[in-house]
This record gives sequence, C-alpha cells and structure tokens, in this order.
Amino acid sequence: MGLHLPDGPVTLDDVPRMRTLGDVVELLGVATPLYVRFSAGPEKDSTTVSRDHESGCELPGLSVNPLDPEPWWDRPVEHWVARQLCQYAHLLTPERFPWALTGEIVGRGPDCEPLLDATVPVASIDRAVVDEAAALYECVFDPGNDGT
Repeated sequence: MGLHLPDGPVTLDDVPRMRTLGDVVELLGVATPLYVRFSAGPEKDSTTVSRDHESGCELPGLSVNPLDPEPWWDRPVEHWVARQLCQYAHLLTPERFPWALTGEIVGRGPDCEPLLDATVPVASIDRAVVDEAAALYECVFDPGNDGT
C-alpha cells in the first residue's frame, strides 16, 4: 500500500479507506506516527475545537488515540491497534466515525491523550474495522481486570 497524499488540504475523499484491521496495521508500516479520532471528520474538525467535557476548558488540539504501539509493547501490533480502537469506540455514532490522522502533538488532554494540531487525514476507517477490533479485543484481553 503506497500512501500518496495530495498537495493542499486533504479530505477523507482523498485518502484510502481501511476496511480491515489488517489494513490499519499495514498502514502503520508506511505512515507513522498515526492516531485515531472518532468525530464527524476532518472537515468538521477544522472548524471546531476539542473541549474537556468536565471542566469546559478548550483544549489546544484535537483529542486522539495513538495507533503506533509503544516500545514496551511485546504483543502483536494487531492487538495494540484493536485496543486503541476499542478505547473510544463508545463515541461511534451515525454522526461520528473513526479516521486515522497525523499531526503535531501540542499537549495532553485530561485523560493524558495526545492533542494534535496541524492535522492531516491519512485514512478513513470503516465501522467493520471497529467491530473486528472489538471481537479480537474480547479474545486476547481481559477487559475490566484492574489487577486487584
């Protein structure tokens, strides 16, 4: 999969569509760092700001979740990506969907999530990918185990 983004503003119409979890993992091999955001999309996000819902504070960038595994991660990349997609899957609605992006980290949000500015959409992510990630997550993780 070659990643060729056009010059100028990029929309989701300009980027590849990820239809499987394997597609997202393959994308990490050609574009990094990558993040996932659940929202109405980059066009809408270009005219809005992220807010901390509890305090109402405006955040300096868009809230995202990293798709690149941390250096300490010793499991398959697919497991990391599945976990990251599942962390915010509750935000998936008919109006909000996941999409992959890159950008400049300008801070951390209240959940220590990266906040990005100068964002560039890299791919759209189908709902089927989130469903596949949820199925894998249930098989390979121990959800709700807090170590006690």
